Amino acid sequence: MKILVQRSGKAICEVDGKITGKIDSGLVVLVGFTEGDDYSKIQYLVRKLINLRIFPDENQVMNRSIMDYGGAILSISQFTLYADTTKGNRPSYIKALGGAEAIKLYNLFNEELSKYIHVETGIFGADMQISLTNIGPTTIMLEK
Repeated sequence: MKILVQRSGKAICEVDGKITGKIDSGLVVLVGFTEGDDYSKIQYLVRKLINLRIFPDENQVMNRSIMDYGGAILSISQFTLYADTTKGNRPSYIKALGGAEAIKLYNLFNEELSKYIHVETGIFGADMQISLTNIGPTTIMLEK
């Protein structure tokens, strides 16, 4: 399981011209799954994500988590996090979990995350347009 975390101002996910998820500030989280991912990995990475100290404190030091800072999370399914380009210029996605299994884990991930913070989402498997203001910029990869 891989999670790409971006500290964000406004962020919007649109599908076919309709907004499916929108936050004013918080985190944009791109999440991908691979073979062997399960609920225990989801729990581990959710805890890591909500406690990740990447928001500024009163001294402008990244010392606050999303739980301290407030805001919300825009969660986007992203199988391309498992792209492999070692054999040429065309990425292989063989390490990405298939859609039928990945959607179950993605929904479980969002349910687990929603226990702690407000979560907006894209639409699994859709062609999404994501607009965001990356603050910092701060972008961090979490993996289990």
